[in-house]
Amino acid sequence: MNIINRLRLALSIALPALLPLAAQAQGEPLLNLPTIQLQAGMHNIKAQVAMGENVYTGLMFRREMPQHEGMLFVYEMPAVQCFYMKNTILPLSIAFIADDGAIVNIADMKPQTLDSHCSDKPVRYALEMNQGWFAKRGIKPGYKLAGAPFGAR
Repeated sequence: MNIINRLRLALSIALPALLPLAAQAQGEPLLNLPTIQLQAGMHNIKAQVAMGENVYTGLMFRREMPQHEGMLFVYEMPAVQCFYMKNTILPLSIAFIADDGAIVNIADMKPQTLDSHCSDKPVRYALEMNQGWFAKRGIKPGYKLAGAPFGAR
C-alpha cells in the first residue's frame, strides 16, 4: 500500500473520532448522541448517553434543554467522578448514581464556572438535568432510578 492510500485509510478511521472534538473547538454542542429512557418514579427522562470521549463535552455550549430531558454520563469503572461547568451555559443539577440506580448525591452547578462537583463515593453514572429538576420532584440521595443501565423495576 502506498503512502497516499495509507494516509486515506488513516483519515477514514480517525476523522469520525475527531468530529466531536472539532465541534467542541468551534463552540458547538454535541447533539447526535444515542438516547435512553430512564424513570424516576412516575417521571420519565429522555437522556442522551455520553460515554468515551463525549463525556468531556457533555452539555457544553447548549442554550436550552427540554424539561424532561438530560444527559447520562457512563464510565467503564466506578470512580469518584467530578464535573465542572466551563463553557456550559445552562444551570444544571447533577445526580451521581450507583450501579443499582441509587442516587449517591446531587449537586446544583452554576454555569460557566470551574467549581468542582464530585460524587461522594465511586460511581459509574452521572445524570445532568435542568437545575432544580430533582428538588422539584422530591428526589434525594437514596432514591432509585430505573432504566436499562440499572435494571428495570
